Amino acid sequence: MKLLKKIWRFVLKTAMWFLILSVGLTVLYRFVPVPITPLMVIRLFEQTFDSEKKVRLSKDWVPMVEISKNAPQAVVAAEDQKFLDHFGFDFDAMKKAWEGNKQGKNIKGASTITQQTVKNVFLWPDRSYIRKGLEAYFTVLIEIIWPKERILEVYLNVIEMGPGIYGIESAAQNYYNKPASKLNRNEAAMIAAVLPNPNRWNPKRPTPYILGRQAWILKQMNNLAPIGFGK
Repeated sequence: MKLLKKIWRFVLKTAMWFLILSVGLTVLYRFVPVPITPLMVIRLFEQTFDSEKKVRLSKDWVPMVEISKNAPQAVVAAEDQKFLDHFGFDFDAMKKAWEGNKQGKNIKGASTITQQTVKNVFLWPDRSYIRKGLEAYFTVLIEIIWPKERILEVYLNVIEMGPGIYGIESAAQNYYNKPASKLNRNEAAMIAAVLPNPNRWNPKRPTPYILGRQAWILKQMNNLAPIGFGK
């Protein structure tokens, strides 16, 4: 009985501290820039121990008021068109992905911008049930604590946009030699087009597939109501 009580106390204390730290960190990131993410650290280690890769960490946080309005419009059009309407989960897309996977199809697009932000800021790349559970928890947490504009601002500043390139400002500087505030529609759509695999595709050397995605994103940007964020 004593052992069970000790285990129970340990579990309760662990849960309490996790709750305090997770809520505290989420509240903190509601107001201050995210300094580094687990994925950035993992990529640095991968680069360090791979002689064929250059060790690089290019990131430069900019507030939404210094980001071209084309950038949020492009990523929402490309990644999560229901972003402003859902509470972190797109259940219709999840249902389609589930049904497609049962039929042996690889259906993508069920992960919302909120979920992708959570994966980058708080978690690590993995497909375990523990990671999935934490992802759901943090998704609800930031939807409660952060406004939609903040979620999109953090997403645009931490998302991987190329080998060692993180955030829209770094991407704009590296690919187009201009600040994120000056990105035009074509450039923003091209950056958004490579997001599914930024280490494979490069906005400066687009494949026919990426050019096709860019054209599709531009069309979706026109069809969507203005997001209303950005410069």
